[in-house]
Amino acid sequence: MTTHLQRLMYFDVEWEHVFLRLRFDEHYDVLRRRELDEHRLRFYRLAMHISLVAKPLVILDGDFPDRQGMLDIAEHNLGQALTFLR
Repeated sequence: MTTHLQRLMYFDVEWEHVFLRLRFDEHYDVLRRRELDEHRLRFYRLAMHISLVAKPLVILDGDFPDRQGMLDIAEHNLGQALTFLR
């Protein structure tokens, strides 16, 4: 039997900070923590951008009304993901 606590999902604090940075953009600095692992942040940023390319494209397989908006999100995040190749 699985208890409630065993079903909880855990994420690295770096994953959460990648989301916070994406969400709050220029206001993120007040939330930033100095002890975060920069390599993990970089890895999770890449993963987040790849996800934000894939998910809008999956949504577009249906009849989503704002196709251009989803394409813009996918294209922007593709550009962000490609910056990791430099």
